[in-house]
Parts: sequence; C-alpha cells; structure tokens
Amino acid sequence: MKIAFFSNKPYDRKFFDLANKDFGHEITYFESKLRRETLKLAEGYECACVFVNDQVDASVLIALAAQGTRLVALRCAGFNNVDIHSAKELGISVVRVPAYSPYAVAEHTVGLMLALNRKVYWANSRVKEGNFSLDGLLGFDMRGRTVGLVGTGKIGECVARILNGFGCNIIAHDKFKNPACEALGVKYVERDELFAQSDIITLHCPLFKETRHLIGMDAIAKMKKGVMIINTSRGALIDARAAIEGLKSEKIGYLGIDVYEEEEELFFEDKTFEIRTDDVFARLTTFPNVVITGHQAYFTEEAVSAIAKTTLENISAYEKGEELANAVDPD
Repeated sequence: MKIAFFSNKPYDRKFFDLANKDFGHEITYFESKLRRETLKLAEGYECACVFVNDQVDASVLIALAAQGTRLVALRCAGFNNVDIHSAKELGISVVRVPAYSPYAVAEHTVGLMLALNRKVYWANSRVKEGNFSLDGLLGFDMRGRTVGLVGTGKIGECVARILNGFGCNIIAHDKFKNPACEALGVKYVERDELFAQSDIITLHCPLFKETRHLIGMDAIAKMKKGVMIINTSRGALIDARAAIEGLKSEKIGYLGIDVYEEEEELFFEDKTFEIRTDDVFARLTTFPNVVITGHQAYFTEEAVSAIAKTTLENISAYEKGEELANAVDPD
C-alpha cells in the first residue's frame, strides 16, 4: 500500500524501514505535519500515517477522502486529534497502536517523580559547577506516601507495580476497575477523594471532552498543600494556567509534565535559537520545582519498534480486507 507518512523524524524512518522489510509497503516520508496546508502531499495515497500533533479534523478528512485516502493510521494510542465521527461518515477507517510499551511510559513517569523529589536536575547542575552543598535538596521517602492514579489501564497498572515495590500506598480512580491493580492492593476511590488524599497524583487517562482540564482550579483546591502532579498522558488534561496559579500559591509543590496542551508547535522540534512566544509555557519553565520533558515518555527502542510493527500490521490488515483489531470506532 502507498503510505503518506507525516511528521517524520530520522528515528521514525529507521524503525519503520526496518519493520517494513516484513510488509513491503511503499512509504513516502514527509517531515511536514498533516495540516490543511499540507494536504496535497497525501494526494494519491490510500493511507495517511499520522502522529499526535497532526491535525485530522473534519475539514482535513473531507479533503483526504476527496483525494482518495481511505485509511488513517495513527502511530500512537491517543486519537483525540482525529474527528472519528467524520471519518466514519466519510468511509475512512482509523486505526491506532493501543499498546506499544506501557513500561516505557510508566518508567518515565516514576523517573519524573524521583527527579522532582530528589532534585536530581539541581544536584547535577550544582556538582558540575563545583557546588556540593545539600541546601535545598531535601527530599522525602517514597515509601508510605499515598499516590493517586487517575486511570488504571496498561500504563497505570505498570506504574502501580513499580510504586508497589517502593512501598507506596496506592489509590486510584477509573470507570473500570483493573483486577491486576486490585490484586496489588490498589484501592479505588472517587476522584475528589483521590485529590484530597494523594501526596502524588499521576495521570494515565485518555483525553476526552469530559477529561479536558481535569486538573483545574477546582481540582487543585481539593488537593493537599505541596502535592506532586505528574502528567505523561495528554497535555490538555491539565489547565496550565491553573497549574501556574497552584505553583505560585505553593498548593502544587512539584509538577512533572511530558505533555503540554499547546505542544503542537513546540515539541519534537529544535527551538534553541527561537524566541518563545508561548507565555504560559515560558512561565512554567521559570519554576524551580517544575520538570518538563518533550513528549519522550514513550521513546525507547522497544516502544518505537513495537509502534512501527503494529502500525504496519494495521495497514496490512486493511489492505487484505481483514478485521481491524485496532480500529477506532466512535460507537
């Protein structure tokens, strides 16, 4: 199948070319993100392969359909950037990669917790400058702390397993209880109770209309003073402006994010010599108790290999007319 591959990076091509030896698809790599302005690049391609910051709204889908595209292959788990209802109406199938390496994201999540708690980023800079003082580097034992998981799918479960090894008290909120988490002793509670009880809150739920700005002023007001918040899921789960107010008032004691609501024009690009025009993001970077990584939680050899393999399997299944195990259905 002819595939228009958007938002390409060198590492994408490396892993997809390697995986494609077993499939034989014709892949054309484009560095450009999929936008209304770049639609023409997909003309004549039956499949558009997209990532988290590509725009696949109704207008884009209408144009893709008119150009002959019949499949949108997401190389990620989330699909909030795709208008699924419009795709169905237009007869465009949408597939995703629901699980690539939950361990990668879970390990990065806990890495952010540890980096914030033990001020690893400060300590490293100090030592390099010859400052071996311990002032300001005081942390806390993870053992015995209450961690609230919002979402206990595969990633949330992996986080629970790691934190269980640390001796944390783990509570969770999810529409659907995970028996594996319950077997670890995870206690399911209502969301407000989780906010009130947790020393650390970590987000592992998808972005839907009802979860947008899940962490806002009202939620932050219900939390413990000095709470740590971690987000390795989707940026818009946190209202960044509310988080800034929480940091200023010291209600939020630590913030670790791998995603950001307006990351589309920032992440995955080298902006070293560019003026930052996003005032909210710039403000976040000024806080000493904030650690930001650029959507890299998933980024391990194992995860990227799995993403390539599953994406190409999805495309092959469509090409052969087989059942799409990883289809995204609005119903």
